[in-house]
Amino acid sequence: MPLSLDPELAAVFAASADDTPAEPLAPGDWKTWRDSVAAVYPTLTADLDRPEVRHQVFTAATSDGAHIDLHWFAPPGVTGPTAAVVHAHGGGLVAGEVAHFAPFIAQYVAASGVPFLSVEYRLAPEVTGETPGDDVYTGLNWLIEHADELGVDTARIAVMGESAGGTLAATTAIRARRDGIGLARQILVYPMLDNSDAPLDPQLRTFSTDLHTLRNTAWQVVLGDARAHADDAPATIVPARLEDAAGLPPAYLEVGELDAFRNETLAYAQRLWSAGVSAELHVLPGLSHGWDHFAPRISAHAPVHARRVTLLKSL
Repeated sequence: MPLSLDPELAAVFAASADDTPAEPLAPGDWKTWRDSVAAVYPTLTADLDRPEVRHQVFTAATSDGAHIDLHWFAPPGVTGPTAAVVHAHGGGLVAGEVAHFAPFIAQYVAASGVPFLSVEYRLAPEVTGETPGDDVYTGLNWLIEHADELGVDTARIAVMGESAGGTLAATTAIRARRDGIGLARQILVYPMLDNSDAPLDPQLRTFSTDLHTLRNTAWQVVLGDARAHADDAPATIVPARLEDAAGLPPAYLEVGELDAFRNETLAYAQRLWSAGVSAELHVLPGLSHGWDHFAPRISAHAPVHARRVTLLKSL
């Protein structure tokens, strides 16, 4: 039996489709993707506000002299010391901002009671190389430095990201290990981990062709045309290039079976297991990339979201 979309997810996609199908994403066209994310996400989150979640914006200086915003989402009535999450949003490293994802973050905070620090990292192609990862790592160090005033237990900090945010969460865990910073967990939701020039699985073309194109475009603009698929890229940019995963924090990995990032997520879990690192892996049948953002009311959503919340509560 061929792979197919969850029927409820397929219905959501069908209901939101225009009469004229969208053109496939062109290789190298990061600008169209950025504009699309900016247009779509406010619609997706229009009725997801959680006003009880407190939202403050702090500023931190980066190693290259820039200043980035750090968005602190805190639940009401929580007294420290508490666990906390350093979060990086998705967008293929070329799109998105914390405001687009803030309602989803607030949902996690309200349900789990765990505060989030979401980093407004700089995007490619305006910055390249390690800079987006540097920004998220700056956020982690800032949180550690300000843990007392925010009521955070530094032994209970996790990193989390979706899609390209999963890239940055994974590289932050790698950097933290290098510098002797202990993290409680890395939470990687349909993460983009590998820059290899592997073709898209033919069975996934119906569901993930644009995502595969975006993946290749992202690595092209971050690493440069000549090194977009280099197998010696630093693991602090491309997590799959990590040679030794020993000592990394326990991981939670989750991906849809119709996601272009499925195989690289499975391979990363295997790499962690081979190094003796605990990894909880979930492959979700019938689901594609970003399904939870596009269809938060389908039947598959409640148990998956509840599992993520339970994980956060366990920090």
